[in-house]
Amino acid sequence: MNPTFGQRALRWAVLALGFAFLYLPIVLLVVYSFNSSRLATVWAGFSTKWYGELLRDRQMLDAAWVSLRIAFWTASAATVVGTLGAMVMTRFRRFPGKTVFGALVTAPLVMPEVIIGLSILLMLVSAGAVLGIPSKGMVAIWIAHVTLTVSFVTVVVSSRLQEMDRSLEEAAMDLGANRLKVFFLITLPIIAPALLSGWLLAFTLSLDDVVIASFVAGPDSTTLPIKIFSSVRLGVSPKINALAALLIMAVSLAAVVGWWLMYRKDKRRRHDMQLALQENG
Repeated sequence: MNPTFGQRALRWAVLALGFAFLYLPIVLLVVYSFNSSRLATVWAGFSTKWYGELLRDRQMLDAAWVSLRIAFWTASAATVVGTLGAMVMTRFRRFPGKTVFGALVTAPLVMPEVIIGLSILLMLVSAGAVLGIPSKGMVAIWIAHVTLTVSFVTVVVSSRLQEMDRSLEEAAMDLGANRLKVFFLITLPIIAPALLSGWLLAFTLSLDDVVIASFVAGPDSTTLPIKIFSSVRLGVSPKINALAALLIMAVSLAAVVGWWLMYRKDKRRRHDMQLALQENG
């Protein structure tokens, strides 16, 4: 039965309300970042002065630089460790403790961040004297964020490995390639979109974290979310709106670039498969 005009209108209305609920606050935040008033929620005219004030805020810029460095190294380490974990979960046969290993890898997905932050702090305090790892600071935040994000990367890469046609790897090994060469020449290019997705996800999670970082942050390693949270507690400043608008633009640009790279790679892969089928046919 075809839906009536009223039913279609109701569906579109519900869809519009859902999108408005999700994205209208973000749009308003960006609009008010160009507000000339010192009050973040009172419009007094168009101005870009708060972007200039933000660029002159040394503490905010230092916190942003700390967060970007930690997020970059967190995403890189989590991608490597998460890929290794995904290979173990999907390519290794049953071994003693595999179920426990899988549960431990995915535990941060369901574990409250307060528990993760507290446990990592206690671990660093206990092992710091032996291993020489500081219990607070950028290294401690990096370790905590890798612990949090590696499970997300593992899940993303595992799903791609499970969908991958293993006959491609078997054909390469039949032609004389060893497992290491098969991984770098066959497996890695195919799962590259999943690796990029996992890297971006880990980067975003690290850049956004407040709870875990608050446990292990030191006086010289205040991250941007902690700085924003402490500033907002004293009242929302228009500089925070400007900073949020810049972050939204940066994340959107990164998402568009990542989508374009994955689209181009997938298009090239389909083209190569069509050429191979034509040659074999």
